[in-house]
Amino acid sequence: MKNIIIMMLLSGILFASPWCPITGLKISENLSTSYSAKLEANDAKRVYSSVYALLIDMKEYGVYDIKKYDIETKTYIDVNDSDFVNAQKSLKAKLKLMRVVYKKRAYPMGKKLYKKRCPQDIDVNEFLEISDLKEELQNICDLKKENYLHATAVYLWDVKREGGAVSKESKVKVREDEKCPVCGMFTYKYPRWAAQIFYKHGDHEHRYSFDGVKDLMKFYFNPMKWGDYKTSKIENITKILVTDYYSQKAIDGRTAFYVIRSDIYGPMGHELIPFEDEDDAKTFKIDHKGKLIKFEDIIETEVYKLDLSE
Repeated sequence: MKNIIIMMLLSGILFASPWCPITGLKISENLSTSYSAKLEANDAKRVYSSVYALLIDMKEYGVYDIKKYDIETKTYIDVNDSDFVNAQKSLKAKLKLMRVVYKKRAYPMGKKLYKKRCPQDIDVNEFLEISDLKEELQNICDLKKENYLHATAVYLWDVKREGGAVSKESKVKVREDEKCPVCGMFTYKYPRWAAQIFYKHGDHEHRYSFDGVKDLMKFYFNPMKWGDYKTSKIENITKILVTDYYSQKAIDGRTAFYVIRSDIYGPMGHELIPFEDEDDAKTFKIDHKGKLIKFEDIIETEVYKLDLSE
């Protein structure tokens, strides 16, 4: 670590904060992916943990004099605009994926550490950057390890400040007494897979809730098979809601993108996994295999084949 700091000093690249102002990650631990740039508004020089963090500032404020860290020379060198083309395309999906990873470990860990080792009167809105928040937490909390400090910071920054946890209002709402008409399971037990179809028959509107898109599609194609003989016709559908795999928000099922036959299982095995954004679906497909399709491309026989591939 001392050698890195000395080299950064000699290269003129040691800045006020040791952390990225966007991600909060420690720069010295992410040098191989690090970038630097100046803000157009005030010429302030900033260092980023990755190209994705840089792109956020580029979009929000505008930046210039962009450089990336070169491992061989141990300095920041000039870059070409072409270096950002692929990163810009995958930025949205990358940010959502980071939130998914954080939700599994960093947020729960940060919440516990905050309650046990920090004052409870911290006003997160007082800080302009997550790096400023980390500096304050380092001074007032008992967080000796960097991973403890980072987990607490991202929990406060994403969850307490921005509401990183998905609100109940934005999720598919399911009552505790609702059962999936296809498999008979209580749907509320599987909130991350919940899906619904809404029908209108005359002045009356009713809905069915499902524990996954697979069972929803079985009902969609043939409601008579599952006990509804009159009202649940395709032409009577007013709304279809599914749960975005990454954000966990309720999204329009008819405009969503789906990955079928991936290596991720739902409550009923193989699933049609929904995404609001096509780039998210493509990223998921790269990580978990499968085939990307739209709602109108879903075929009834293919839905049932998912049960045969368990």
